[in-house]
Amino acid sequence: MKTIIAAGILLSAAAPAVAGPYANIETNGSWKDAEYGSGVTEVHAGYAFENGIYVQGGPAFLSTKGQDGTTEYSGKVGFGTDLSDDLNLYGEVSFLTTDKEFSFDELNIGTKVGLTYKF
Repeated sequence: MKTIIAAGILLSAAAPAVAGPYANIETNGSWKDAEYGSGVTEVHAGYAFENGIYVQGGPAFLSTKGQDGTTEYSGKVGFGTDLSDDLNLYGEVSFLTTDKEFSFDELNIGTKVGLTYKF
């Protein structure tokens, strides 16, 4: 499960570029030795603010090879800001529930920070 979360954190896109409501569907999968292991598809509704902060959340559909699929809840809060015309800084905190519980003892939390340079 932690592989799925790590993949999601590394592969998810930065904040939307335009302020306002949006929808985001994202799928992340994990493979080991060229064999599919698991995946998660998040179906989120979100809102991006003019200051670069965004929030989104919704169901997360988990699949693991050889097991029945499950549904959890996931969400993200993040930001994106231009440091220059060519350089953007972004960051995100995400969560994924376990057994549909929002208990901090069982909640999977991930972070992402990065820079995007435009050529």
